[in-house]
Amino acid sequence: MRYSRIIGLGHHVPDRVITNDYLSTVMDTNDAWIVERTGIRERRWMDPGQDTVANMAAKATRMALERAKLKETDIDFIVFATITPDYFFPGSGVLLQRELGLDGSIAALDIRNACSGFIYAVSVADQFIKTGMYKNVLVVGAEIQSTALDISTRGRNTAVIFGDGAGAVILQASDKPGVLSTHLHSDGRFAEELYVKDPGSSRPHAERQPEQITDTSTFKVVMNGNQVFKHAVVRFMEVIQEALEANKLRKEDINLLVPHQANLRISQYIQEKLELNDAQVYNNIMRYGNTTAASIPIALSEAWAEGKIKENDLICLAAFGSGFTWASALIRW
Repeated sequence: MRYSRIIGLGHHVPDRVITNDYLSTVMDTNDAWIVERTGIRERRWMDPGQDTVANMAAKATRMALERAKLKETDIDFIVFATITPDYFFPGSGVLLQRELGLDGSIAALDIRNACSGFIYAVSVADQFIKTGMYKNVLVVGAEIQSTALDISTRGRNTAVIFGDGAGAVILQASDKPGVLSTHLHSDGRFAEELYVKDPGSSRPHAERQPEQITDTSTFKVVMNGNQVFKHAVVRFMEVIQEALEANKLRKEDINLLVPHQANLRISQYIQEKLELNDAQVYNNIMRYGNTTAASIPIALSEAWAEGKIKENDLICLAAFGSGFTWASALIRW
C-alpha cells in the first residue's frame, strides 16, 4: 500500500519582534492582560519591503528541502494554505512556484480554511500521493496578518493575538505508514463569528469601487471570542478522539500533540482533558502568537529541531478556526 510520510520540515518568521510591552504603548493594554487571556508574550510582524507571504514560504520551503536532502526540482506539486495571500488573486501557490524557480513545470493549489488550513492541505496532499499521482508534495502554511490589524484600543482583542510567519513540510510517497489518517469538518452556521467581510464580491457594484470605500471597518477581523473558545474546546476533543478511534489507538499512545496555536488556554484545556504531560504537548504561541495556517507547521518544525519528535513517534495534529472548520491528523513518524 502507498503511504505519505513527512521527510522534511522548515519554517521562517519575520525578524521584527512585537512585544506586549510595545503594544501597551499604542493601545490600552498591558503584558499581564494579554498573557492571562492568550498566553502570548510576543509575536513577529512583517517588515514592508522585505517580507511577503510567498518569500517567507520559500524560505521555509528551502529549510524543509535541505533537511529532506532534496532540491526544488524534486517537488511535484504545491499545496498552499493561507487566508492572507499576497494578491486578491492569483493565489500564493503560483507565487511560491515562481520564487522556487519552478515556472511552468508543476501545479499549485491554494487552500483557504484559515486555522485548519494546514491540516486540510496535508489531507489533500496525502490523497494525491496515495493515488500515485505525485511523489513529493510541498505543503505550506503562511500568513501576513499584521498589516490588516486595527492597532488601537478599539481593535486590541484581535491585534494582540495574530502574528506573521510560514511553515512547510515535504510529504513523500512511501511503503511505510506515515500519515495514518486525516479528519476534516466544517459548520458554516458560525461563519460570521470569526471572519473578515471584505473585500467580498457579494456587494453592490458601487461598494466595491475604491473611490466609494470610505468605511474600511469591514476589512478588519471580526471575532466573537467567547463563541470561538466555547466551540473550539469541544471540537478539538471530538476530532482528536475521532482520529484515535479510526486507528484503534488511545490517548496514551500519543507521543506529541501539536495543536493549532490559537490560545494557550485552549491548548492547556485539551492537555488536561487528554491527561497529557507537558512533554507531550508542543506550544510556541508565547513566541509567535496565532499565525493561523502557519502555526502548526512552524510548531512541527521547531519541535523536530528540538528533538521532541523521534522515529516511530505518534504525532497528533489538531486545529479549529474560522468557518467554523476543524481537523485532525495522526502521523507515525
